[in-house]
Amino acid sequence: MTLAEPVAAQAPLVQRLLDGLAAIGADPPGITREAYGRGENEAQALAAAAGAALGLAATTDAGANLSLRWAGRDPAAPPVLIGSHLDSVVQGGNFDGAAGVVAGLAAIAALQAAGLRPRCDIEVLALRCEEAVWFGLGLIGSRCLPARLPPGALDLRHARSGKTLAESISARGGDPTRLRQGTPLRDPARLGAYLEVHIEQAPQLVEAGAPVAICLANPGNVRHPFIRIAGEDAHTGLPHRFRRDAALAGADLMLALERLWLEEEAAGRPMVVTIGRFHTPAERHSLTMVSGRFELSLDLRAYSADHLAALEARLAAIVAEVAARRGVRIDLGERSAAAPGPMDPAIIEGLAAAAAQAGLPGQRLNSPGSHDANNFAASGVPTGMLLVRNRNGSHNPDEAMETGDLMAAIAVLVHWLAARTA
Repeated sequence: MTLAEPVAAQAPLVQRLLDGLAAIGADPPGITREAYGRGENEAQALAAAAGAALGLAATTDAGANLSLRWAGRDPAAPPVLIGSHLDSVVQGGNFDGAAGVVAGLAAIAALQAAGLRPRCDIEVLALRCEEAVWFGLGLIGSRCLPARLPPGALDLRHARSGKTLAESISARGGDPTRLRQGTPLRDPARLGAYLEVHIEQAPQLVEAGAPVAICLANPGNVRHPFIRIAGEDAHTGLPHRFRRDAALAGADLMLALERLWLEEEAAGRPMVVTIGRFHTPAERHSLTMVSGRFELSLDLRAYSADHLAALEARLAAIVAEVAARRGVRIDLGERSAAAPGPMDPAIIEGLAAAAAQAGLPGQRLNSPGSHDANNFAASGVPTGMLLVRNRNGSHNPDEAMETGDLMAAIAVLVHWLAARTA
């Protein structure tokens, strides 16, 4: 029996899990699975039940991440982790993150159906709170494992419940006291590999007509969720030379950042600028007032730590120039960062060989998004990712991954695991 048959046999399991996750998160017109809330908790329970049916051992770590472990033949062999997240943005889609957890479970089911048992443990991880919408900080579950939570993270408050991250973790069986020690929950040097399957968040695979691609790198990011500009409220008739207009300063800042983006791309240095929030304060703005206050958010992304550092330096210069020219103060406020995630060259080649065995093209792409894989790669764990074709982008109700495309990614994953863990 080839691996194609046991992989194909998992299609009903995959569809049942995807449908179950959609029912848990149903929030018309989209999907909401709140981190550390009902949606994420019930999704973890669904994954745990599927793992139990496969004979996997379930444990919860200090960050309240769920691990489903299939014991290998050699307990001393470094384990292979397959992970992703189950939370979503508010009224997003069903597949961002969750497809990767489903893929891990289906891959183990396929290997079991093929009569194979791995040399090392294989673990499926359902990582907590990948989406930054809940605490203003993303990748929280995967930050916990290698002790990459930034200072003060456990005191951040949940956007809905108002609980601190420490309180949220404790309520779900985690141990924030252990996290405050700042030592890894898992020693990166003792992990054999981390693999993640994730929907693509750009239409590159739709454009290429390919169901799956091997990821080359994920960008890191620097985020400022609450940039505040302070100028001076004034009458709308005030001549230009007297104005300290915070709204125009915000516009200047945004356009200067776009010019930076285009310059960097033209020079062959891929990056992204995103302004998510951009507004005068709703309680103060008026048709007949020059606004002395303005707020925006900023997400800068690039594929190397050096490039991110250079972009931050450029950001500081742009902020100083705009503030001086407009006569305003610009406070960048809170800062969070995620390290870039270059994929392991040996895993990239191994996944390419696995794709060939599965009869699939070995398309190779950068991911436009930061993922939990970033934290493993930044900690020295050999890391790989597969990107699954997905129409209409992500973080919206119109995510449109086809189950057949996820099955293609599972086939690549199974062939890689069979070779890697023989």
